[in-house]
Amino acid sequence: MRALIQRVREASVTVDDRVVAAIGPGLLVLAGMAADDGDDERDWLARKIVALRIFDDAGGVMNRSVRDTGGAILAVSQFTLFASTRKGARPSWSGAAPPELAQPKFDAFVAALARESGMPVAAGVFGADMAMALINDGPVTIWLDTRSRE
Repeated sequence: MRALIQRVREASVTVDDRVVAAIGPGLLVLAGMAADDGDDERDWLARKIVALRIFDDAGGVMNRSVRDTGGAILAVSQFTLFASTRKGARPSWSGAAPPELAQPKFDAFVAALARESGMPVAAGVFGADMAMALINDGPVTIWLDTRSRE
C-alpha cells in the first residue's frame, strides 16, 4: 500500500457536482492498493497515519497526532500512486490492484483508520471521477509505502 498524507485545514470530495465527503482540520489520505497487500500492510499503514506527530503542540513543534488533536480524516482511493514512468512518458498502472481487489482493500483500510483513530473516517467514492478541494496546512505532505515501512 502507498499513501500520500496531507495535513489540511479543510478538504472535500465532489462527485457529479455533489459534495460527498468533507472535513475540517485533519488529514487527507490518498491511498493506493497493490494486489498483494494484506491485513499486515493495511494495519501498519493505518496505525502509522493515525500516530504521525505532524500537528503543532503549544510550543509550535510538530509533536501531536491527528488522534491527539481530534482532527478528522478523509480517505480517497488513488490507484495512480502506483504509476510507473520507467518506460516512456505514459505511466503504467500495472502495480495497482485491479478494482475488484482494490475496493474491498480500500474499504477495509478506511475501517482500520476509523478503528485506530477512534472516530468515523470520511471517504471518497471508489472508482468515481472525483474533484478534490483542499487547503494544505503548512504545507505538510508525507509519503508512506508499506514495502519500505517508511
